[in-house]
Amino acid sequence: MYYLYQLFCVPLNRIRILGDIGYVTEGKFSMKDMANIVQKSRMVGEVPPVYPNGWFGLTESFQLKKSETKNIQVLGLQLALFRDEYGEAHAVDAYCPHLGANFAAGGRVVGDCIECPFHGWQFRGSDGKCTKIPYSENIPEMAKVKSYITKEMNGWIYIWHHAEEGTEPYWMPPEIEEIQSGQWAYGGRSEHYVNAHIEEVPENGADVQHLYNVHTPFMTAGIDLRHMWSTVWSFASHVWSAKWEAQKAPNEHIGVLNLTHKLRMFGKTITPINLDVQANQIGPAIVYLELNSIFGRGIFTHSITPVEPLVQKVVHNVYLDWKVPTIIAKCLMAAEAIQVERDIMIWNNKRYLNKPMFVKSAEDSLLSKHRRWYSQFYSEHSPRLKFQKDTLEW
Repeated sequence: MYYLYQLFCVPLNRIRILGDIGYVTEGKFSMKDMANIVQKSRMVGEVPPVYPNGWFGLTESFQLKKSETKNIQVLGLQLALFRDEYGEAHAVDAYCPHLGANFAAGGRVVGDCIECPFHGWQFRGSDGKCTKIPYSENIPEMAKVKSYITKEMNGWIYIWHHAEEGTEPYWMPPEIEEIQSGQWAYGGRSEHYVNAHIEEVPENGADVQHLYNVHTPFMTAGIDLRHMWSTVWSFASHVWSAKWEAQKAPNEHIGVLNLTHKLRMFGKTITPINLDVQANQIGPAIVYLELNSIFGRGIFTHSITPVEPLVQKVVHNVYLDWKVPTIIAKCLMAAEAIQVERDIMIWNNKRYLNKPMFVKSAEDSLLSKHRRWYSQFYSEHSPRLKFQKDTLEW
C-alpha cells in the first residue's frame, strides 16, 4: 500500500547533480571522475558575460517555510533567503557587516528581520537596515546589509539582478492565474545541474534541428546519446515541428517557441499522445511551457539559476488541472526530464563558439536571431569569466 501510495499520489522529485549523468565514462573512471576531468580540461571558448540581467529563480515557494532561512549561492553572490513571521520572503547578503557571520548558518527570524547568530544584530529584510543591537542603544546609520528585490509568484521566489547598480526592474514575469488560484495543482519537479554557460540552455528553444537529432528516439531508449538509436526501440519515435520568434515591444524580453509533438508507433500516429506547446522564454532564465493535451491544459515552469559562472541549476515544475491524477503528472514530468537529460550530455561536453560556422538555412538563421535577442540581457558591467587571478595569492 505504501509503494502504491508513493507511485500514484506523491509528486515526482527527480534530482540529478553533476557527475550523475551527462558524461562518457572511460576505463575505471566513474561518471563523477569524468565530470571532474571534463570540467578541468574542456575548452570553454569565448563565452558571453556569465550573469545576464533579469529575474532569476532562487527557490520554489514550498521549499521556504515561515521563519526559515536558507543559504543561496547565485549570480556570484552568497545570499541569506528567509521568510519572515508574516509570510514575506526576503533576500539579503549572507554575511553580517559586524564581524562577518553567515545569517543562514544559525540566524533566527524575528518579525520581519533576520538576526545574526553571532552577536544578535537584527536587520530588516525589506531594506537591510539594522533595527537592533542588543548591547547598544545607538545604531549607526551605516549599519545595514544589502537587500535585494524579490517577487514571489507562480510557485517561485524570484530575485532581480542587474549589473548596473541601482537599475530597477523594467519588466516583470507574467502571473499564471491558474497556479495562483489553485486551478492547476502542483504535479512534481525535476532538478538538474548543468556544466554550461547559461545562454546555451535557452538557446535550445530556437534550435529546431536538434529536436530531430536528440529528441526523436523513443523516451524508453534512455538518455545516453550513444545508445538511444538502438534498433530495439526503432518501432516508436517522437516527431516534432517547431518555430521560434522574438516578440516586439513592449514584450521584447519574451521569445516564443510554438511546438507540436506526435508519437509514432509501428508507422502510425498515436493521436491521444499529441501535444501542442507554447514555450514563452521570459528574460534570460525563465520559461513557461503551456501545453494542451488529452488531459487538458497545463504548464511546465522552467527556471535556470547560475550557481557558478559555468554551472546552472535547472528546475522544472509541472502543473495540471487539479482533477488530473498525480500519476499522469508524474509521467509527463518523467518524460520531460528524460529529454532534458539528453540535452545535458551535449551541454556538459560542448565548447561555446562565439562565432559558429552557420550555413544559409532557416535552422541556423533562427539560432542567429536567438543570440541577437539574448544579447539584450547583457550590459556594460555584466561580469565575464576570468581565467587568471588578479593577485599573486596562491
